Amino acid sequence: MLVQRCDQQSMSTFRLFSPIAVRANANLSLRGEQARYVGRVLRMKPGDELTVFDGNGGEFPATIDVVTKQELKLVIGAHVARNAESPLRITLVQGISRGERMDFVVQKATELGVHRISPVLTSYSVVKLSPERAAKRRAHWQKIAQSACEQCERNIVPAIDAPQRLDDWFAANNDSSVPAVILRADAPAAMPAISPPGNALTILVGPEGGFSESELERAAAAGMHAVRLGPRVLRTETAALAAISIAQASWGDYRVG
Repeated sequence: MLVQRCDQQSMSTFRLFSPIAVRANANLSLRGEQARYVGRVLRMKPGDELTVFDGNGGEFPATIDVVTKQELKLVIGAHVARNAESPLRITLVQGISRGERMDFVVQKATELGVHRISPVLTSYSVVKLSPERAAKRRAHWQKIAQSACEQCERNIVPAIDAPQRLDDWFAANNDSSVPAVILRADAPAAMPAISPPGNALTILVGPEGGFSESELERAAAAGMHAVRLGPRVLRTETAALAAISIAQASWGDYRVG
């Protein structure tokens, strides 16, 4: 949840996501996971300094006033308008995979700078989610994204949508003005060959079982460009991260020069 950042030029600092809105030059009291981690795991003390962010942009220097196993009280400093967001707003529409694979995708996609993650269930999905379990998984993935932002120094946490059927996602996202690609190993075009997408791009990645013919037809009818990543067939989690990296290198904030 809370991680350490090591810098050769300075002492180690810590970043903490606050589920409560943070106000500059005020006090902040946190309980639950944040307090337990700072007090019990990190064993930080009154007077120790850290950085706090609430996902609304920017960050705040903070000093610990009181820390116990149950409560963390902070004295907040001035707002620092630091921005680490990509100019390319990537939405990853990810077929839900089994076990820790989906956790891995959420964590690494956050580190790579995606704006939104939409988990979807496809015809060939092996994962089945009841409404109650879907809500729990969404909350779990949101915490993973928050933790990843602590580590990678993002101050805006990507949104995690509620899991839904891919057909329902298509029905709710019919804005053809947003460029979109669907990954297919047999696609004639490589991903970098598509026209520059401007400031937004949607990437659709299938689960372990891939897409059905009807889903591929639906994607084509929605104006999605079928693209390949290379000559090798990648696992779903590898494909998602490779596609995001290609997009950031081609049109986002990984470009050189």
